[in-house]
Amino acid sequence: MLAVVCLSAAFIAGCAGGRSGKATGAPQPVLSLQNTGSDTLVNLALAWAERYMTLRPQVRISVTGGGSGTGIASLINGTIQIANASREMSAEEIAQARKNGIEPVRFTVALDAIAVVENPHNPVNGLTLGQIASMYVGAVTRWSAIGGEDRPVVLLSRESNSGTYVYFLEQVLRGGDAKGTALFSPETLLMPSSEGISAEIRQNPNAIGYDGLGYVTADQKMIAVARTADGPYVLPSARTVLDKSYPISRPLYMYTAGQPTGLVREYLDWVRTDGQELVTPLGFVPLAGSGQ
Repeated sequence: MLAVVCLSAAFIAGCAGGRSGKATGAPQPVLSLQNTGSDTLVNLALAWAERYMTLRPQVRISVTGGGSGTGIASLINGTIQIANASREMSAEEIAQARKNGIEPVRFTVALDAIAVVENPHNPVNGLTLGQIASMYVGAVTRWSAIGGEDRPVVLLSRESNSGTYVYFLEQVLRGGDAKGTALFSPETLLMPSSEGISAEIRQNPNAIGYDGLGYVTADQKMIAVARTADGPYVLPSARTVLDKSYPISRPLYMYTAGQPTGLVREYLDWVRTDGQELVTPLGFVPLAGSGQ
């Protein structure tokens, strides 16, 4: 009986100590952050999240891809704190967010080039923006029309939910004309991932595709791109993105619902400063003035 009473007293005392919050060694509360969107950004976003969680062990950051459209839709629906996007939100998306009481705020987190790629055995080394557009709208269907061999052109693209797809459509096929109506040829093969484009380029000598510079592999040949036939023909690189000589480059974004505070603010501040040291190793271009 005495032993039972002592154990009961110890249990009650322990519970009381827990309620008072005076127990030593109490773990800090876990802080969670949901980050979804651009497949272009997903590897970099994962690297940022993993590094940040080593710096702040009480933080848990969940990163998923699915495309810029998926991330933006999740932000509009209020299910995530940060949406990754490789394009700007459309006027329609911003209007829908505001209808839901959300004011999207955009942060540039890195820079990127969209590389135009082909099979290494293809002899074509350079194309103008106009030639690339003519191929993708279906006006040029054989490589021989642009200085290559007499072979059919096989067009590869990301799927329409991809921000890279939208940017390529607006800036290359439509030449940056907001009123442009050009569309991808119905013959274009829509690939679900960067890996799909890489695999098809590797095995198909007739294929041409495009992807973020950070996803170009050694078994793809990058094509030098010129704004006009007079040149210059420029390959994508960190240098040509920063000096703006490569014509298909873009910012990469993170969107928040309103001005961020707390953990979201702290995380974005870190991404845009110390986190920039992770950008170059993954094939992207750090922000100018970040010291990287």
